[in-house]
Amino acid sequence: MKKGQICEGYVQRVDFPNKGVVLCEDEIAIVKNVLPDQKISFIVNKKRKGKVEGRLLEVIERAPYELTEFCPHFGECGGCNYQNIPYEKQLEIKESQVKNLLKSAFTKQMLLEGIEKDTDQYINNIFEGIKASPVQTSYRNKMEFSFGDEYKDGPLALGMHKRGSFYDIVSVRDCQIVDEDYRTVLACVLDYFTHKNSSYFHRIRHEGYLRHLLVRKAQKTGEILIALVTTTQETQDLQPLVVQLLALCLNGKITGVLHTKNDSLADIVQSDDTVILYGKDYFYEELLGLRFKISQFSFFQTNTLGAEVLYKTARDFLGDISNKGKCTKTVFDLYCGTGTITQLLAPVAKKVIGVEIVEEAVQAARQNAEMNGLHNCEFIAGDVLKVIDEIDEKPDYIVLDPPRDGIHPKALQKIINFQVDRLVYISCKPTSLARDLEVLLEGGYRMERVVAVDQFPGTGHVETIVRLSLKK
Repeated sequence: MKKGQICEGYVQRVDFPNKGVVLCEDEIAIVKNVLPDQKISFIVNKKRKGKVEGRLLEVIERAPYELTEFCPHFGECGGCNYQNIPYEKQLEIKESQVKNLLKSAFTKQMLLEGIEKDTDQYINNIFEGIKASPVQTSYRNKMEFSFGDEYKDGPLALGMHKRGSFYDIVSVRDCQIVDEDYRTVLACVLDYFTHKNSSYFHRIRHEGYLRHLLVRKAQKTGEILIALVTTTQETQDLQPLVVQLLALCLNGKITGVLHTKNDSLADIVQSDDTVILYGKDYFYEELLGLRFKISQFSFFQTNTLGAEVLYKTARDFLGDISNKGKCTKTVFDLYCGTGTITQLLAPVAKKVIGVEIVEEAVQAARQNAEMNGLHNCEFIAGDVLKVIDEIDEKPDYIVLDPPRDGIHPKALQKIINFQVDRLVYISCKPTSLARDLEVLLEGGYRMERVVAVDQFPGTGHVETIVRLSLKK
């Protein structure tokens, strides 16, 4: 294959997160936005050091399992890439991706243990497959919609970025991964500002007013928090919009409407200043019998019912940490967010110490623990790399739930140095997990149980939980 050449071939598999492996002329090319068993045409746009990358031109033959009915925005919107696949097939693909990514770690563990039996059999004894999300549509409890236009100088749009585009926005009035309340709020806000002929913040000229619409809704309590994010380049009376929002016929209840001001040049949702236009700046959600106070920027798993599966599994993987029913053990919950796992472990531990770099998340964690009557939780704000040197207590067990990039190598070595008998690693990016597992294996740990957990139906994302024990 040569650069600029148009090729055809069948997709052999899709590697995480979205890399189709296509065979053409006895060579392998990587093409994104494809599915296993499709026959496609693509143009070679990169060839370097024997690696070929192509851009999809056309799906010549659909995969035999593909659906004909799915979200009307699918293909144009960049938010989801698996919505035309039956859910069981989605799970099959994700399970295979995780298994393939971790195969090198399993192989390394076999070598370290001197095990020479069949690799696949060995992996199957530890890898427990994938757990499904309890809901496959209308599952998200948070959406960040962007203002823009669907094409240059087109009408105002509010929704998600078009697939492969940094600038163009698709107005997702019929998005299927959120419930009807999100769609109703989006339509109300878009129609309101379209009628007013309001400007959006242009990402090149850095001019304009409207930036984002943040909507959060608790799946258990039905409470809704809405935040309009704008620049300060214009001043508008937003009370008429609040009146329209409160008049909407919703299944849930709006507890707060906020105006968040953000003059940053970066295309991210953040606050220079936030004004409460109505109600309060938080709402409540429930998870596994615990109650959580959530603000507009609080970290909270975006699939509440899926999170219950995730955290139940993590708790199960950690096992019985009590000493014959007595709470004598100390647990570190590193990268703890708003302290969900910290609080779930508190009833069976002497003390649980959560560490999180986001100050607001730590404040929320402290409030939530107090609200849930848990007084053996301590939350520390700071970087895990630095904070774990300053904690007087030593852990008996460690739970890790790092961000997508995984754990800093120096922090990982410090975690290994604690030499706890057992640790549980929760990962939202299996490529980062695979890298960190190699280091943990070198540090004397061995994988005992591994399972994937689907939190994001319709997308290529997947969570993975690993239980590791120290080899004695």
